[in-house]
Amino acid sequence: MRFASLSARRIPDPRALFASGAALFAALAAGPARADGFPRPGQMTFEEAVTPIAHEIHAFHDFILLPIIVGICLFVLALLGWIYFRYNENKNPVATTTTHNSLLEVAWTVLPVMILVIIAIPSFRLLTHQLVIPPADITVKATGKQWFWTYDYPKDQGGGFSFDSYLIPESDLKPGDIRQLSVDNEAVVPVGKVVHMLVTGSDVIHSFTIPSFGIRIDAVPGRMNETWFKAEREGIYYGQCSKLCGKDHAYMPIAIRVVSPEQYSAWLASAAKKFAANNSESVKLANNATSAGDIGETR
Repeated sequence: MRFASLSARRIPDPRALFASGAALFAALAAGPARADGFPRPGQMTFEEAVTPIAHEIHAFHDFILLPIIVGICLFVLALLGWIYFRYNENKNPVATTTTHNSLLEVAWTVLPVMILVIIAIPSFRLLTHQLVIPPADITVKATGKQWFWTYDYPKDQGGGFSFDSYLIPESDLKPGDIRQLSVDNEAVVPVGKVVHMLVTGSDVIHSFTIPSFGIRIDAVPGRMNETWFKAEREGIYYGQCSKLCGKDHAYMPIAIRVVSPEQYSAWLASAAKKFAANNSESVKLANNATSAGDIGETR
């Protein structure tokens, strides 16, 4: 009886295993817990989406790409298993001499094309939403440099100043700061407003990337690229340069603080005074620049 009791305690209850598995699946399906935009240790899936474009990217992945990929993998696995068990040497000692099958050749040509069409329709729609920039409420220019970012706010929108944004060294981190992501000067934008981002580089190619916003665009010297976002919730959202831009590539974070319109107006007034010494002339922003001279240097 004693051995039976020990055995009973050691054998897990199938119902408990099923419940644990269901809870794990539900947690993974639900995605990351609500938080500001930065990765958490052990996190699976994407960072939480806080812009319309990021929501559309997640939906495209979760409801289009993922089911198709899983279905193809399961189909190929089943096909390999069927071939292995049905056509092994023991069960099929005499190999068939069939070399062509018109129906199969049509099927394995048409089906992949149909799958690509199914993927292409929402993909083209998403690309259109990313590339067609709606009327902007504010414009901000980000310039990638080795190895920090410079942000310019136009004078005709209450700005007329620029500032540099550097990584906070690990020795200077304060409570609430995030290692390798927190910066000394965050870019600030209002919540619920369309932000038109102009992105360029001053030395080598960088990449302006914020996963929670669903944006990633190259910062190329002599070229002005553009993207946009509309943050739905206040908070601080982080990204990093996603190009191998030099020895300090890993120490070039992006931090954008999303605040209320009232807080944004107050920040503009205080930032104009704080960064006034950085600007010897008004900040100029070009929507379509084709050369380094057209970009509008701020210093």
